[in-house]
Amino acid sequence: MRNLILTIVILAQWISPSVAQESEPIPVLIVDGFSNHDWEQTTAVTKWILESSGKFVVDVSTVPSESAEREKWSLDAEPYAVIIQNTNNIDNPGLKWPEHAEKTLEAYVKNGGGLYILHSANNAFQHWEEYDKMIGLGWRSKSTGYALEISEDQEIMRIPPGGGSGTGHGDRFDAVIRILNPHPINLDYPEKWKTANTEVYSYPRGPAENLEILSFAYDLTDTQRLWPVEWVISYGEGRVYNSSLGHLWRGETYPEAYRCVGFQTTLIRAVEWAATGAVTYPVPDDFPTENTRSLKNFSDFPDHLR
Repeated sequence: MRNLILTIVILAQWISPSVAQESEPIPVLIVDGFSNHDWEQTTAVTKWILESSGKFVVDVSTVPSESAEREKWSLDAEPYAVIIQNTNNIDNPGLKWPEHAEKTLEAYVKNGGGLYILHSANNAFQHWEEYDKMIGLGWRSKSTGYALEISEDQEIMRIPPGGGSGTGHGDRFDAVIRILNPHPINLDYPEKWKTANTEVYSYPRGPAENLEILSFAYDLTDTQRLWPVEWVISYGEGRVYNSSLGHLWRGETYPEAYRCVGFQTTLIRAVEWAATGAVTYPVPDDFPTENTRSLKNFSDFPDHLR
């Protein structure tokens, strides 16, 4: 009996570190500081959703608005498993990350770091060639890169530079998201699910390399065609998630697009996948269906984040 107890103690000592390691929260960094969207609230709500899941601890690094201070800002990526990119300079192309920070992000992702491109962040940095490769598709002009469209029989059509139009979107609406490719992020999702008050980008453009489209939707309010909504990209050893989900405009407070259970679930699962390559966060019972939205209560949003 004494030997049995000793064996159990030894096994417990051997197993405990790995169990503890698995239960430790995933370190995530949100980078913000400028955007034509409400980047401050977007960061606050995203951080709250992720940390409320119990799977993440989230820090924030804000790029200074003043040019001299911005040049001093550095991206301290090494401590983090995922970086969430929440800056957008589409209205001010001269507002950029310093070059040394760009190089840091490139090396971080190439060496296996995770990257989540949060909504309008795929509008950013048209000057940055490697960024285009990391995001795969983004908000770009008609002459830039390939646009991807989905046919009625769910085939991917490549529209060459100069064809079609530049990236755009119509009015927001309750889009039905349709799964194109099975993936750990959408495992156990319904084949179709309705999100709330979202934008469907038409003619998303870019290098469109090392890319897998996860889902698509019918553009009800503009082109009446089918376009990608979510896609993942391999960049070196790193995993990148990009989508048009997650719109939060100036003057809104915890809007329906962020209250959507489908969006919140996807955010959590996509960040976990970008960090680990796997997903353990379950699909909740109140996940949306093809015909029914599912929204978190507005009253659950903390007053100090509004």
